[in-house]
Amino acid sequence: MSNSNFVDYVKIFCRSGNGGAGSAHFRREKFVAFGGPDGGDGGRGGNIVLRGNSHFWTLIHLKYQRHIFAENGAGGYGSRSSGKAGADIFIEVPLGTVARDAETGEVVCEVTADGEEQMLLKGGRGGLGNWHFKSATNQAPRYAQPGEAGLEQAFVLELKVLADVGLVGFPNAGKSTLLSVVSAARPKIADYAFTTLEPNLGIVEVRDGRSFVMADIPGIIEGAHEGRGIGTRFLRHIERNSILLFTIPVDADDVRAQYDILLRELELYNPELLDKSRLVAITKCDMLDAELLAELRAEVVGSLPAGIDTTFISSVAGLGISELKDKLWGELQHANSE
Repeated sequence: MSNSNFVDYVKIFCRSGNGGAGSAHFRREKFVAFGGPDGGDGGRGGNIVLRGNSHFWTLIHLKYQRHIFAENGAGGYGSRSSGKAGADIFIEVPLGTVARDAETGEVVCEVTADGEEQMLLKGGRGGLGNWHFKSATNQAPRYAQPGEAGLEQAFVLELKVLADVGLVGFPNAGKSTLLSVVSAARPKIADYAFTTLEPNLGIVEVRDGRSFVMADIPGIIEGAHEGRGIGTRFLRHIERNSILLFTIPVDADDVRAQYDILLRELELYNPELLDKSRLVAITKCDMLDAELLAELRAEVVGSLPAGIDTTFISSVAGLGISELKDKLWGELQHANSE
């Protein structure tokens, strides 16, 4: 994974700019012997801002840039001239990025829209110049305010993939093959467990120009919430999906048992995942003839919980693919209308 271009977790250290000091300047011109105070204010320090960018899909650009410092504000000048403000630093991140306090784990902000900006650290205020302190009893103040110090803090940035449909299943359950058939995505496909080591996204065309985004999540095994297999590293990506499509191969020893294990792992990771709409796709159905498939259909439909829509598909043979896409689209419309 060290050579992967998909990075969804980075820790960065940020420091906003210090405010510039105010000026303790006095007006000095020809024929003006005792000009009053005219020191300008210092410029504010630069801010650290998180900004969503739809052209990014990974945090790899921050992997080797973990110290981010904003510019300090400039000091004030005479003639009440303010110093230049420090330049803001905008950290471009993919949509679905969550920023957490590195020490407490508390969520600071999250970015879900293109161009959305969230302040991470505010720059220090510039100090006031000495002309602000002139009064009837102090006509020539010889002091000015220092600039306010900037802030510094460590953050953890986590990416949670934004997709309409998330594929959930054991390793080698046919998730990547399904994604490659219904979209233009080309995930790695092989006949061994954990072929998929990073999420893959694909745009699924339905009809009449309608489409939705499907995400292929690395396989889940029993104990994933405790770190087994790939563990919780990619379970976070399921949190952003509107619909969960459980993929179970037709040659599974017990379809209901696999479904229950997957559901249990999601619940142990985050109970709120159970509130999402769920559909089941029985994959690799080209392995069975029509008679065996009919028997299995009756058996599976009877064993799964009531209300769970089940589709029997074969990505290789194209069996049930159109039906599955129509069901997913209808479920998305229903979910978005609630």
